[in-house]
Amino acid sequence: MAEPVFKDMLVLELASVLAGPSVGQFFAELGATVVKLENAMTGGDVTRTWKLAGEQGSDKVSAYFSAANWGKLSIGLDISQLPALEVVHKLAANADVVIASYKPGDAEKLQVDYQTLTLLNPRLVYGHITGYGLEDQRAGYDAVIQAESGFMYMNGSPDGPPTKMPVALMDILAAHQLKEGLLTALLQRERTGQGNYVQVSLFDAAVSALANQGTNYLVAGHSPQRMGSEHPNIVPYGSVFACRDGRQLVLAIGDDRQFRRLCQVLGDAALADNPSFATNSARVRHRNAVNEQLRQLVSQFERDGLLRELHRLHVPAGAVNSVPEVFEQPQAGRMLLNQPNGPRGIRQVAFVVEGTKADEVAPPPAFAQHQAQILDMLGNPGE
Repeated sequence: MAEPVFKDMLVLELASVLAGPSVGQFFAELGATVVKLENAMTGGDVTRTWKLAGEQGSDKVSAYFSAANWGKLSIGLDISQLPALEVVHKLAANADVVIASYKPGDAEKLQVDYQTLTLLNPRLVYGHITGYGLEDQRAGYDAVIQAESGFMYMNGSPDGPPTKMPVALMDILAAHQLKEGLLTALLQRERTGQGNYVQVSLFDAAVSALANQGTNYLVAGHSPQRMGSEHPNIVPYGSVFACRDGRQLVLAIGDDRQFRRLCQVLGDAALADNPSFATNSARVRHRNAVNEQLRQLVSQFERDGLLRELHRLHVPAGAVNSVPEVFEQPQAGRMLLNQPNGPRGIRQVAFVVEGTKADEVAPPPAFAQHQAQILDMLGNPGE
């Protein structure tokens, strides 16, 4: 079994909140040493203080902070002071990757920008997350980007208001884009010996993820509207139905054969022969009638038995689970990070590379927990 792919890599994280830190945890899970620089003047990453009402546990590690900070070494410095800046410069001189999330212009003021650090380390790959790109100095906030990129407008029930998604998806999308950019730059470095600067904005990542909803407008001139969980192009896809026991399932019928098998399982095979329902284009035109027929049929079945039969005939369907129910599923177990006698976390790495092993990942660090260790690693420079 091979060692973790980034076992000898040093990553310096100059980022906070979710997008940048989730990239840092990604590298940590794959074996890199990730040093998280936290602001000594503010007590570290702001998400350390973002606690649920009544949240128990460490005063220094919140549930939110735990979402993106496993496997890291924490150091707390005020880099506006020269001795602390020298520590960061020495870390950067030895690093393979820097992850930053400064507003445009701020890294330059602090002397931790790519142009400054690449003079110390020409092989450095520098990843920078911004809100709107280098020309716009606004900070990026997930909820604002959700609104400005159209996601909030499209999300929610038809008769309800625009609705923010319950996870910071714009941060997550930007993080994935930055991972891809950094891996591309690392491959390029293997070929050229030179580092590079990789920049992604939350806004660009959001627009990229509009996918078919964006092209519904660009190609067909259709302005997407709120449809609840319905799909504009496919019926029934994303449609939620209640079963006899009150529990809900979702259907994701992608073609006419699947719809025919669905009708068979529901005990009304003739429904698939109805000209209004026989093809997807017809079902899109008669969406309400299709859903009403299915609502009546599904309500006659217990959910678990119905799902078993749908799965047996390869009809795409699934239970609508609460988050606790998600983690009761065996498949979710492989995505968990564990620590002895402590809370669990969620892996950033969801893929498996054959022949490699997952690295053991330490729990999220307390603020400045590894200060002495990191300074010792650098030869004890002054702070």
